[in-house]
Amino acid sequence: MNYWLLALTFLSVNLDFFFMLLFLLKRYKVYQVMLGYLLGTMVLMTLSFLVGKALASILPEWSLGVLGILPIWLAFRKDDDDDGHRSGGAPIWNVFITYLSVCAGCNLSIFLPVLAGETLPHFGLTLLFIGALTLAVVLVIKLVADIPVVTRMMDRYGETLMKVCYIAIGLYVFWDSGLIAHVLSWF
Repeated sequence: MNYWLLALTFLSVNLDFFFMLLFLLKRYKVYQVMLGYLLGTMVLMTLSFLVGKALASILPEWSLGVLGILPIWLAFRKDDDDDGHRSGGAPIWNVFITYLSVCAGCNLSIFLPVLAGETLPHFGLTLLFIGALTLAVVLVIKLVADIPVVTRMMDRYGETLMKVCYIAIGLYVFWDSGLIAHVLSWF
């Protein structure tokens, strides 16, 4: 597994949720936010892996490269999502539900093509890596939450950066799956 791709995928697909983390960290304790976010991330990663494996068992690997269109489509679609913030209930559960409501579709569509070709042992390492990134992100966001220039920069460039990352991930999936080589072999 390409850990740079995993990191880029994780950061770009969760960029919009980083804003939510700013609010969640003001409302709940750091460990509560960490646990809810980690639980949500692990659930969505596991679903992406399982669906990807099911598709890989019935389709040739190069054809799964077509799934690279999902992150590219997300880069160009109009974003109508609301923030999905919920109130009441246990803090960990609230963070978990908020994460799923904000990020489920994007995470599934982005990580599914990235994880489709992974073996179970590599997926285990991927979960550990993404889990560590999840916890690190919460700590970093906690540290920068009160820096005004960071908030202004994310407000101004965050959406564009996220779209560029989605396109790069989609193109990588086209290439890594062998789809581009397969299509070029027709000519």
